[in-house]
Amino acid sequence: MPTTTTTAQLDSFNPATGELVGSVPTTPAAEIPAIVARAREALASWGSMTAQQRADIVRPAGKALADRADELGELLTREMGKPLAEGVGECRGTGEGLSDEVDEIAKAVAPQRLDGDGVKTTLYHDPLGVCAAITPWNFPLAMPHWMTLPALVTGNTVVLKPSEQTPLIAQAYADVLNEFLPAGVLQVVHGADEQGKALVAADVDLIAFTGSKTVGQKIMQAAAGGLKRLILELGSKDPLIVLEGADLDAAAAFAARNSFRNCGQVCVSTERIYVQDSVKDLFLAKLMEESKAYAVGDGMSEGTVVGPMISDEQKSHVERQLADAIAAGARVAFGGDKRDGRFMSPTVLDGVTHAMDIMRTETFGPVACVMGIGTADEAVALANDSEYGLGGVVFGPDDQARSVARRLNSAMVGVNRGLAGAPGSPWVGAKQSGYSYHSGPMGHRQFCQVRVVSEGDPG
Repeated sequence: MPTTTTTAQLDSFNPATGELVGSVPTTPAAEIPAIVARAREALASWGSMTAQQRADIVRPAGKALADRADELGELLTREMGKPLAEGVGECRGTGEGLSDEVDEIAKAVAPQRLDGDGVKTTLYHDPLGVCAAITPWNFPLAMPHWMTLPALVTGNTVVLKPSEQTPLIAQAYADVLNEFLPAGVLQVVHGADEQGKALVAADVDLIAFTGSKTVGQKIMQAAAGGLKRLILELGSKDPLIVLEGADLDAAAAFAARNSFRNCGQVCVSTERIYVQDSVKDLFLAKLMEESKAYAVGDGMSEGTVVGPMISDEQKSHVERQLADAIAAGARVAFGGDKRDGRFMSPTVLDGVTHAMDIMRTETFGPVACVMGIGTADEAVALANDSEYGLGGVVFGPDDQARSVARRLNSAMVGVNRGLAGAPGSPWVGAKQSGYSYHSGPMGHRQFCQVRVVSEGDPG
């Protein structure tokens, strides 16, 4: 990253202990146009290579990331809070999967030939230009990677603005890639709203963003004047439907894991659980038993399964939702005890309704909300009664579960399993959970401008 002159520092603190982890220079917003100009200068050479050539340049970074996974994972955990095994796993998995991923990207954007009626047409997937990647804190290495790698291999240059909550691990990720990349191809800017707004307003061609719906709306408004391309993954309120005849052990294990992992700070966390009345009591008992395994503590401590919330503000938001729901008649079936600092107990709420904010507004915390329903039709209606539509899961007899899944307005649905798709599947949001998409061959092409070149009979 080019050296910038600044006196301001962006400090990063361990959310579990409050201790300073490290600092980076805050990028002055006034310098961002020059940073984007350097990215545009680098574009001519980088974009003129083939996708496979670019893939081969980036490929060694995978081994470097995997080899340094223990060191990087510790930094990630100290900065973001998740358990050390998950932090190391995020870094190692990113590195070990990089080589196959760059080949998948290169294959996805290779020229395609179409012939017919005396015309020979080639579809090219060319770089869009300069990509602004604005990434969140909850997967602070994986999310920059999800946006940066396809942007680079498809021939764009990238200006990465990671979350101000987790600048150190994102910078470390970029530093590894920049050991192998030409100058100017990947640069990092650090800061908060001011820097994000300046980057969106700069001379970029594509903005890839993961974060809240509110910020996504502001980015769309700011990008409209230049008709800049957008890839937005926004908020969600993912439903889980549990039908009569479901494997309740599997359903309860999934519900606990997907509600509490990463302290509930996952875009596809299970935030609403609709259980058919005939099996609700048994499901609830099993969910409460599963919840006992989610020990809370410092991510660096052995045995921790649930680390801290990222910030005081996020913890306060979850506590407000819980208090309001309880005041309106919800019952704490498990957990709910107060903890010091940024720690929160995994909590199971029973007796919730759609009149409660906790069933309508994104929580992003370790809370499982259980609501009894009479029929599958009622479950579908309630699950679809949301402005969001990222993921959803259905547990039940196979044929019925598949039928219910096809009626959900979520863009990604799991049937008797989590919603992650087979290799090559895109990551997609519906309704106000997303705009465009990424991952898999379809997602990689979102970073490209399609060009159609035809020759043959004039017609």
